[in-house]
Amino acid sequence: MRLSIGFLGVVAALGLSAAPALAQKSGGTLKMYIADNPPSTSILEEATTSTVVPFMGLYNNLVVFDQQIPQNSLESIRPDLAESWTWSEDGKKLTFKLVGNAKWHDGKPFTSADVKCTWDMLTGKSETQKLRKNPRTSWYWNLKEVTTNGDREVTFHLGQPQPSLLILLASGYSPVYSCHVPTAQMRTKPIGTGPFKLGEFKQKEIVKLVRNPDYFKKGKPYLDGIDMPIVPARGTAMLGFVSGRYDMTSPYAVTIPLLKDIKAQASTAVCEVAPMNNSTNLIVNSEAPPFNNADIRRAMLLTIDRKAFIEILAQGAGEAGGVMEPAPGGVWGMPKEMFDQVQGYGPDVAKNRAEAQALMKKAGYGPDNRLKLKVSTRNHLLYRDPAVILIDQLKEIYIDGELDLVDTALWFNKVARKDYSVGLNTTGNGVDDPDQTYFEHYACKSERNYVGYCNPEIEKLFPIQSAERDIEKRKKLVWEIDKQILEEGFRPIIMWNASGTCWQPHVKGYRPMVNSLYNGSRFEDVWLDK
Repeated sequence: MRLSIGFLGVVAALGLSAAPALAQKSGGTLKMYIADNPPSTSILEEATTSTVVPFMGLYNNLVVFDQQIPQNSLESIRPDLAESWTWSEDGKKLTFKLVGNAKWHDGKPFTSADVKCTWDMLTGKSETQKLRKNPRTSWYWNLKEVTTNGDREVTFHLGQPQPSLLILLASGYSPVYSCHVPTAQMRTKPIGTGPFKLGEFKQKEIVKLVRNPDYFKKGKPYLDGIDMPIVPARGTAMLGFVSGRYDMTSPYAVTIPLLKDIKAQASTAVCEVAPMNNSTNLIVNSEAPPFNNADIRRAMLLTIDRKAFIEILAQGAGEAGGVMEPAPGGVWGMPKEMFDQVQGYGPDVAKNRAEAQALMKKAGYGPDNRLKLKVSTRNHLLYRDPAVILIDQLKEIYIDGELDLVDTALWFNKVARKDYSVGLNTTGNGVDDPDQTYFEHYACKSERNYVGYCNPEIEKLFPIQSAERDIEKRKKLVWEIDKQILEEGFRPIIMWNASGTCWQPHVKGYRPMVNSLYNGSRFEDVWLDK
């Protein structure tokens, strides 16, 4: 089953049809489980959908992706706390005119000072507000300063033209924080300007959001609140949905095999499948022996059978691809014919494994001297299943892996400090743009460069592609960078994932995004037709 941007094939297969537009109704509480415990409520300090999905509705951005358009792009960006914006002629200044009626949840007015405070924190310039973790500091490599002109105007000053800055600012990962609330409080009792306020957050039990009656977008949100119990057991969660206990599944939590079970037990359920810009990848700590041996790292790359992963985990709905999410969901992925020519990524698995076995024997391993290791991964459904398949495929090249499950609250810190040897990771990209992917995951000094990859010559190309305003020229630069990174084999891409979201037919106004699982959880457009 292949996916298209409209996913009409999936919708038809599930017996669904488009419904006519209805007038929105106000009231009611959306009941939606989440699959994992949020490490905190501070979106700026976390790197997981487990924080963004439940808490994006507490906040606003300067700009936001249209929540009704599945593919994020410059064309789908809409005003949020900024009512308008303009670029300078040289492309180095981006000025926002701000709304004048937004308030923080504690009643204090939102002003340009809050915007400046937020990006001073993100770039490490703030002397009073400090982030404990700053996983997206690499996004703002080109931001020199933020200046204000009164309470309702703010300007971002760049070192070079960067058209994609608006894309970064529209992500669910880019909320505006307040100047007057300490960052420590934002981790447990956050204050935002968003459509919802935090009603309750009990670790490993439940998140409750309640309607913000003073929301600056009049008439929104439609819901009175959202109740999100934390249900890590997949079977229990699915049973709760088909029995009607939940109005909606956690976004992207329904695997392709489970879709058939849901439709068999809840025939009226509405389900959509999306690729979500999330890749499964092998991470190897090149500083830890014996993985400082390039031959062993390359052997691990060569043994991967991507087709097997896609068939087992997604029944063919996933995609093989490079560093950027492939089409049709992604905008920047290299063409398939180019991808198939990348060394080590071609479809001839038998040939690749023969080369891998030879490399392992050269390193001193073989049938009678197998390499034993732990394969670390996050204890989450998107990680566990592919880790088991990876361990099975590593056996083909004389490697015996033992599964090491790590709690979500510990996982990202563990890999960031390189406290692992071999890991199975899934990487969700905050936005579909090379400026996010390259600078966050492949720049030498990035906090999120988990494998320690560093190639100064390739890194010189990152700002060159960023400044290119011609889309087609930029794509060709991106594809060449992608190819070079893949061939070095530091963070082999195993597959690009696709997953489903289901909701009861009375849930209206929700659309899964196809090129980011982080940007569609504002929920201010969602309403209940009952």
